Amino acid sequence: TLFRSHNLVVTAGLTEVALLLRGSGTAFGYVAIGTGTTAAVIGDTALETETQRGAATTRGSGADATFQTTFSITGTVAITESGLFNDASVGSMLARVVFAALNLVNGDSVQITWTVTVS
Repeated sequence: TLFRSHNLVVTAGLTEVALLLRGSGTAFGYVAIGTGTTAAVIGDTALETETQRGAATTRGSGADATFQTTFSITGTVAITESGLFNDASVGSMLARVVFAALNLVNGDSVQITWTVTVS
């Protein structure tokens, strides 16, 4: 199933982008998924209920940067949120999105792709 959703770039993410522009920030390259359902707000610094995080393959062209991670699912889970981060375990979150439940079962995999367009 393929679906698209617009995300919310959060304050902490904007701050980290400014640090990157000044040469002292940490590049984004990790995608996380979770089960939180509270709407994304500008002050978010983490997913509501993170379940997995993984390193992303990155690519881009022009003003676009794309981050993609595939997650292997164990157990039964309803994924409802995703975020883009600059660290494997904590770090700053650039953006968060909450979406309708994607119901997954043991053995499934889900690929999350973030495309960030600077404009």
